[in-house]
Amino acid sequence: MDVVQASFWVVAMLVVLALLFDFMNGFHDAANSIATVVSTGVLKPQHAVLFAAFFNVVAIAVFQLKVAATVGKGIADPSIIDVHVVFGALIGAISWNIITWWYGIPSSSSHALIGGIVGAVIAKSGAGALLGGGILKTVLFIFISPTLGFILGSLMMVLVAWICRRTPPLKVDRWFRRLQLVSAGLYSLGHGGNDAQKTIGIIWMLLLATGFAHKGDAMPPSWVIWSCYLAIGMGTMFGGWRIVKTMGQKITKLKPVGGFAAETGGAMTLFIATAMGVPVSTTHTITGAIVGVGSVRNASAVRWGVAGNIVWAWILTIPASAFVAAVGYWAGFWLF
Repeated sequence: MDVVQASFWVVAMLVVLALLFDFMNGFHDAANSIATVVSTGVLKPQHAVLFAAFFNVVAIAVFQLKVAATVGKGIADPSIIDVHVVFGALIGAISWNIITWWYGIPSSSSHALIGGIVGAVIAKSGAGALLGGGILKTVLFIFISPTLGFILGSLMMVLVAWICRRTPPLKVDRWFRRLQLVSAGLYSLGHGGNDAQKTIGIIWMLLLATGFAHKGDAMPPSWVIWSCYLAIGMGTMFGGWRIVKTMGQKITKLKPVGGFAAETGGAMTLFIATAMGVPVSTTHTITGAIVGVGSVRNASAVRWGVAGNIVWAWILTIPASAFVAAVGYWAGFWLF
């Protein structure tokens, strides 16, 4: 097999691996989109995943590819990217996703991927090859996105409580069972718009590095965009039931009005971040919004021990996936 053929098959294998990560991202993060709407009883789980998957894919028509550009060109110096770096990054991200899914911990697929890129790049060329602007923006939003979700979720809950203060509780519940379909759809739209673009970004990075895309191209090939949105939608359809229980029941008990407030606050946060081109964690965002909603009702309504365990997973995600990615980078030389 000549060099061109070999490189084509290696690139094809890595594209498939990236789409597997994208599928796992949807699978792992399905709970973010559907936990509240399932835990409040508005939709049955099997209907909720189809609902969320539909809006994951519809996001292709709503958002510009600013997040993809950040991941593809804004995290590391494009000149040092090669097949081994991409392989290491994907192995680091996929491994961390599997570990946290197995233990039912709602960690961030997004930051696992960023950590994977960081670890593989450092293994090859050291920290000097990282681009400080993109890294700083991503790290800052580890704290900003859950905080913003908390604030917006809390404000939505206060606003709804004030508007409905004289309305009978049963009527409020009936209204928000319908309105929660809108908020869940918006959150799933934001989830697909931000998360699918991360995989678009790493495939674009791979194609640019290997010459299968031109450096002057303003956008990745259309087949990359469509395949990534479809892959995350398929992953959401299969769902991550271990994490649904943590997100929807263990942090705080939600009613439809609380689910609506959390999803709306989370969706607003995702729309803002995606418009800014920041790859944020949908997990962090919805967790912050759920905690915000629970704390408005009563601080004791939030199980802070569970929330604290989730925060520890957030802190560990980037270094843990970076370490595995560095190992994956060196292992790649034995494989191709």
